[in-house]
Formats: sequence, C-alpha cells, structure tokens
Amino acid sequence: MKLDAEQLARFDRDGYLFFPALFTPEEMKTLSDEVPRLYAMQRPENVREKTGNVVRTNFAAHLYSAPFARLARHPRMIDPVEQMFGEALYMHQFKINGKQAFDGDVWQWHQDYGTWLNDDLMPTPRAMNVAIFLDEVNEFNGPLMFIPGSHKLGALPAGHDLTTTSYPLWTIDNDTIATLVRNAAATAGGRHGGIVAPKGPAGSMIMFHSCLVHASSSNLSPWSRVSVYLSLCAVSNHIRRHKRVEYIAHRDFTPIECLPDDCLIKPCPVDLPWANGTPASALVTSLDVLREAGATV
Repeated sequence: MKLDAEQLARFDRDGYLFFPALFTPEEMKTLSDEVPRLYAMQRPENVREKTGNVVRTNFAAHLYSAPFARLARHPRMIDPVEQMFGEALYMHQFKINGKQAFDGDVWQWHQDYGTWLNDDLMPTPRAMNVAIFLDEVNEFNGPLMFIPGSHKLGALPAGHDLTTTSYPLWTIDNDTIATLVRNAAATAGGRHGGIVAPKGPAGSMIMFHSCLVHASSSNLSPWSRVSVYLSLCAVSNHIRRHKRVEYIAHRDFTPIECLPDDCLIKPCPVDLPWANGTPASALVTSLDVLREAGATV
C-alpha cells in the first residue's frame, strides 16, 4: 500500500492518517479470536490494570503468537511507513491494548517519542505508530484522541508519571495541553478542531507520528475496545540504551520482511522465538548490568 501526494500532505499537516475498515472482518477475526488466549497467559508481557486482573497491555505477542507474528509483517502497515522514512524498519514495540468494558483505565496525554527518547535513547522521531482496531471504536469506549499538528513541535517537556495508572508514562502537563488544543482549534477554525478522535469499525487503521500528542479516557461503557499498536522504527534510528526490558523496547534491529497481503487468512510460516516462554536475557536491562558492576543508579 502506497500513499499518494494528498495523503502525504495531510500527514505532514495533521500528524496522522485514518484508514476506516482497511482490514476485512475475516482478517480481524483471526486476530481477535487469539486475544483471550494471550490475555489469559501468566506471562510478564501482560501488564494488568490497577483495579485487578484485567489486562491493560499485552506486549510482544508477535514473538509467541502466529496470527500476530503475521500481522507484524503485513505490507499494508510496513510499506507506507517505509515509503515515508525511505529505509527499512524494525519493530521497536508491539502491544495489544485492552480498553476493557467498565475497567479500561486512562492513557494520559503524552508523546510516544518522549518515552522512547527519555527511556530508550532513540536518537530522533523517525518512528511511526500504527494502530489497528480489533473492535469497533466509538465515542463511548475510550477512543484515541489526538491534537492535530502537535507533532510539528518536536519532543515536548514531560514528567515521569509513575502513579496514575499501572504503566509508567512520560506525560505532558495540563497547561501545555490546553495551549496546544487552543492553537489547534484556531488553526482548524473552531474549538472542536483542537482534539480529534478517529472512530470506526474493527479493521480500521491509524498511522500517527511519534511526536503527535495523544491520550484516551477511561472506558465506562459496556463495550470493550481492543487495539493493536505497532511502533515501527527506521533501522538507522535504533535505540541506544536498554533501560527497559526487551518485551517493552525491542533490541533486535533486523529489518522487517513483509509477508504476502493475504497472510492473515492464508497459512504463512513465521518464527516464534518466545513460544516457550520469555527468555531470561529479555528481562536483563542495562541498569541491572550497572548494578552488578557496583555502580550507583
């Protein structure tokens, strides 16, 4: 899938592109049928909500689940990002976010590149987020919210929030968010243009810039919304520090090789290196190495 000139210009202006129903219901069923099995696993890759046993995020499923390993190599996501960056990509992060009915907690306002810069020492924002809806996303079940054009400001100052949710995040303060929304609304010609929330059926896809400021509210509705997020990074822009465990920030910078376009509904062999469990090496971080050497961290 290649982007045309109008799409490239729109991405440059807004920082995201939305593709409603890009994947078919048959393709999505292959993935959504696998999610309960993954969420039931007692693996460290499942990060749970503060409220109990509900999964907030499942990490790195492409390393131990065949359907998601095929999704991670799908040309409808890989090709347009390679087109934008002009080089091969590797998988920096792969997660299945479960905004579960009644229990799905907030994701505070943030930029993903802020975390990748502060925690992983990713040199530049040459990394793209791709989100795929496994369920319908509507105005009630905590849709992803963007501030259009905010990606043009680069990495913004952020504070490390360790307490609001079960997952630590580098977040942007409320005063900055209010200013960004006001400026975006003025550009869009009305107050409601300051925040957008793409909504659509299962199979829809969003590509968004790693500096685009975004968030999502809690899900108080009876409708769960599970989405897959791939963070695709230019190989030359790979991270320089392994402060976080490998299932959160990957250390294999091998370029992704695409599978055929019909790989979600036809058998395609894929390697599953973590099928028998998380390797011990994936849990070792650079901080652990420093501690073993007696350094103060």
